[in-house]
Amino acid sequence: MTGTSHPHAAAPHRPWPIARRCCGVALDMGSARTRAWIAGRGVVVDVPTVTFPGTGAVHPIQRGTIIDTPGCARMLQRLLADRLPRFTRPMVIVTTPVLDGVAYRTRARTAVDVLRPRSVLTVPSARAVAVAAGADLSCPLMVVDIGAHLTEAVLLDDGAITDARRTALGTGDLDASTTPEQIAEAVAAMLAEMLRQEGTSLTFDALHRGILLAGGGALRPEITDHLTGRLHVPLRVVPAPHTAAVRGAARLLQAACTHPSVSASSPPTAGP
Repeated sequence: MTGTSHPHAAAPHRPWPIARRCCGVALDMGSARTRAWIAGRGVVVDVPTVTFPGTGAVHPIQRGTIIDTPGCARMLQRLLADRLPRFTRPMVIVTTPVLDGVAYRTRARTAVDVLRPRSVLTVPSARAVAVAAGADLSCPLMVVDIGAHLTEAVLLDDGAITDARRTALGTGDLDASTTPEQIAEAVAAMLAEMLRQEGTSLTFDALHRGILLAGGGALRPEITDHLTGRLHVPLRVVPAPHTAAVRGAARLLQAACTHPSVSASSPPTAGP
């Protein structure tokens, strides 16, 4: 998890008031849907990722890339500003695609600025999924996240990302020209490439344990059946896989809120 202190943060000599210590927001902004969790309230937003600047609907995130940062800011303002307690500066944690890391994090932090956060943390979506599933992160773990417009295969070892692949395919592409078999084949191709290029046994060990499957695609039996038949490895679907990323981010946010640095005189620091 990476993080930055925000310029609106309290001065170093002023501890964060205890009433505000657990004011936080977990965000999962996807190409198709945006989900938000607020401390003490649970998931309060699960809506299409869309803005209305006056010229019709605009999608500010496409294929896992933020293409309209001001549009994202307007969307967050509309969805969350009135849901947060007044005069608070929340801690915000945002999930990020693994392979669009630096650019996505920079733009997401700029967009989140509209919420006047005390600090902003980011976490790779795959790690958030693993946390939501309660997975044992001490062992190699393969996470496959099939979203609406993007599918990622991510290898975690001791919680750290060691390899990742992505394809610009998802459930939103299913039509006469894109089939569930093609999505399954794309996942299989990414895993095969990881096996070929890795010089250790981590990928093999992770696949032997079974794939942790998340995203809306995990709810589509026409996709999961093809994956099972194509991969011949166990598939473990995360409970409520379409909201796993935001729920995992919420757990990490709760842990961050109890970190000693939150009640100390300096802003919280990010974990590894």
